[in-house]
Amino acid sequence: MASFTLHGIPVSRGIAIGRAHLLAPAALDVKHYLIPQEQVEAEVQRLQKAIATVHKELQTIWNDLPKDSPAELGAFIDVHALILSDPMIAEVPLDIIRTRFYNAEWALLTQIDELSAQFDEIEDAYLRERKSDIQQVGERVLKVLTGSANALPAGDGSEGAGRMIVVAHDISPADMLRFKDRAFGGFVTDLGGQNSHTAIVARSLDIPAVVGMYNASMLIRQDDWVIIDGDAGVVIVDPTPAVLEQYRERQARLLRERKKLGKLKKMPAVTKDGTEITLLANIELPEDCTAAMEAGAMGVGLFRSEYLFMGRAGFVNKLPSEDEQFESYRQAVAAMKGRPVTIRTLDIGADKPLDMAEQTSLNPALGLRAIRFCLAEPQMFLAQLRAILRASAYGPVKLLIPMLAHAFEIDQSLAMIEQAKAQLRDAGKKFDPLIPIGAMIEIPAAALTLPMFVKKMDFLSIGTNDLIQYTLAIDRADHEVAHLYNPLHPAVLYLLASTISIATKAGIPVAVCGEMAGDMKLTRLLLGMGLREFSMHPTQLLAVKHEILNSDLNEITPSVKKILRSFDPMAIAEAVNQLNQAGAV
Repeated sequence: MASFTLHGIPVSRGIAIGRAHLLAPAALDVKHYLIPQEQVEAEVQRLQKAIATVHKELQTIWNDLPKDSPAELGAFIDVHALILSDPMIAEVPLDIIRTRFYNAEWALLTQIDELSAQFDEIEDAYLRERKSDIQQVGERVLKVLTGSANALPAGDGSEGAGRMIVVAHDISPADMLRFKDRAFGGFVTDLGGQNSHTAIVARSLDIPAVVGMYNASMLIRQDDWVIIDGDAGVVIVDPTPAVLEQYRERQARLLRERKKLGKLKKMPAVTKDGTEITLLANIELPEDCTAAMEAGAMGVGLFRSEYLFMGRAGFVNKLPSEDEQFESYRQAVAAMKGRPVTIRTLDIGADKPLDMAEQTSLNPALGLRAIRFCLAEPQMFLAQLRAILRASAYGPVKLLIPMLAHAFEIDQSLAMIEQAKAQLRDAGKKFDPLIPIGAMIEIPAAALTLPMFVKKMDFLSIGTNDLIQYTLAIDRADHEVAHLYNPLHPAVLYLLASTISIATKAGIPVAVCGEMAGDMKLTRLLLGMGLREFSMHPTQLLAVKHEILNSDLNEITPSVKKILRSFDPMAIAEAVNQLNQAGAV
């Protein structure tokens, strides 16, 4: 068979080489037939038994999680268990059997398809990706019903045999665990995006992966030799000996570079000219602090608190209580051992509905979300503020408010924080009365009216993901316009540079916590703008530190000033490339 190349979405870096192991989706084998009325209850019980079996499977997987597993794995298994318990999955298919006389598989698949269609209408990329969790749960139940559970090869991991490359239409985080100890080298899926749970787990496990390949599982055959280039989002099937050798050399070089980076963990992030840079970690759950500490993070620059709400509210209509939130925040503070933890208040709303059946607005990205949602739900917001304040009694905590754009939003937020403090004083509960309050700068209106923020806030954090999206008026999750998403657009660079400059002159600490902070190709550009605080996923930290250690601000700053005067996108891209090559090690 001739060699061919497939292109998808890169979600986890690195190179993997091995033999393909195909996972066939059970949904393809589902038979559709009507059942006699007298067999309806027996069919209902068959589906109930399958759901109970999957509950036991998930519990077993959760119990058997290795201690060194990424925190995300346990959380995502919990989400799948909650989905399985939700009436939309646990009860509606039973009603379909009783009213339409569908067989169990057909009834379940009908409901999964209906829910998937609802999620397709959600504009927010993260929430839209949750459709895959519902489909993965459905797939697991279907495999029990059809008796088509996947048998796994032993895989010895030897160089001659090649490591196993899993190729699937989709794969759940729980299923990824089954491959972890079987010479699992990487995976390729037809479905998925940057924000899918599978992608998040792949990054946590540091496994090369490419998703969103549409028909890879139809084109790749069992035991084909496969190369995954996780940096480029490329999969090469049946490579020629010359290409195989080329990628083996690249793989070996990457391993050597990674070992070198490991030596930087305890080294301070200081540029060649002696400027100290603060490197922080972005986390979703308290357990992520372990990876942050291991990578040498000087603190948490962004604790995305919405992950405590996700999956629970949407499926069981029960928000985490103040005490439950407090315990999660306290755990993170304790785990960071005196290093500061910045907790962002709930970034959720019309684009991230708290109820699966909730209607979304016509344009959720511009709707009732983040601080707008919190101010519209004052009791929920006050409960979160009290939980964050209580955690500040256990170590340094900073409170970050997302999506502020108006003066009255700043004033209302600060007033509610004071109200939460008063409630805690009345209850006799301890907190840090001088807790720093910060604002996310992620709307162009905020970046353009920064003096309003520096007067009232203790620190700023630039959310580049949304800032780019709103500045360029595109949804980067929309494939038709994703190519327009450009961090180096002159307007984006202007807003970034002016925000950093104004905040610095006002003596207000400013960080970048969006994807740009973890992209080492943009590290020198941000340094030249005057940025001194970067916050990123822990796996990106050492590569960014390496760039910082090899940068001289005396050389970089004049070059960046010149870049910021340019409005030619191609000239900017070329200048940034030259900036990175200057003095590269």
